[in-house]
Amino acid sequence: FFFFRTRAWSRVLSMVQRVTYRRRKSFATKSNVVRKVRTPGGKLTLQYVGKQAKRTGCGESGCDRPLSGIKAHRPQELKRISKRQKTVSRPYGGAKCGKCVRTRIIRAFLIEEQKIVKKVLKAQTAEQPKK
Repeated sequence: FFFFRTRAWSRVLSMVQRVTYRRRKSFATKSNVVRKVRTPGGKLTLQYVGKQAKRTGCGESGCDRPLSGIKAHRPQELKRISKRQKTVSRPYGGAKCGKCVRTRIIRAFLIEEQKIVKKVLKAQTAEQPKK
């Protein structure tokens, strides 16, 4: 009983401060995460913590690598920022990773080479009966 009358205990009781949500949603959901912050005026308030952003991934099917050179942003933030922050300067920059672009270029080159080889072989087989 005597302990509750001491000055130290009264200071502890006065420090406890109740805080309430500042928005309408009153449930502890992913979009309603808050942090307690003490303002310069000594008041305890709630600060809303935004959702964690995820880095943009490669658009190629089967490849789930994050794109290098592009920071993580929430979808609404991606709308706001400029184009140079959403892309990198190369073909398919900001859509596909460098590894996938490289394989695409090599594949296209090999297909063209194969077409040329077919054409040459066809020409050679057409020449042989004439001799």
